[in-house]
Amino acid sequence: MEHRKGCTMNEAERDPDRTSDGTLDTRENPVPEPVSGTPEPDERKRAFDELNDQFLRLAADFENFRRRTFRERETVAALANERFAIDLLEVVDNFDRALMSDDSHLREGLEQIRQLLNAQLQRHGITPIESLNKPFNPVEHEAIAHVPSGEPEGTVIDEIARGYRMNEKVIRHAKVAVSKGN
Repeated sequence: MEHRKGCTMNEAERDPDRTSDGTLDTRENPVPEPVSGTPEPDERKRAFDELNDQFLRLAADFENFRRRTFRERETVAALANERFAIDLLEVVDNFDRALMSDDSHLREGLEQIRQLLNAQLQRHGITPIESLNKPFNPVEHEAIAHVPSGEPEGTVIDEIARGYRMNEKVIRHAKVAVSKGN
């Protein structure tokens, strides 16, 4: 026991686990004293509010980004369609000129227009599917008739409507007649 002039320290003052009468404190959960490292309720609320504000701003920024990219995609698609339409209008103009010409040059004009149209389609990645005398392929062909013929069974013998691909994707199946064999 430490003595100071006019002051004595009892057992409880020396050992915080002891009560004032010197016995051991056996309470299950003594109330902890606030530690200087834990934030006060006001500080926790302020930190929560800051994080919530950051979250809301991030969510709003993401929504704005999503809307902006959607508008940009629509704009790109519209411009691509516009370019394609302009190319097709050139073909339409040539059809109009061919219809105004005399009959002697009509066939020649139509052949030139067809070549121009094919060139425009190819420039946009649209190519015809070659079908005649090839084996039937359900990925590229739609069989609308089975006809007996001298060709082997399953061979395309007639093309009713030409099929087309756009950048290796079939955008219209060829409507074909397929051989049944003899």
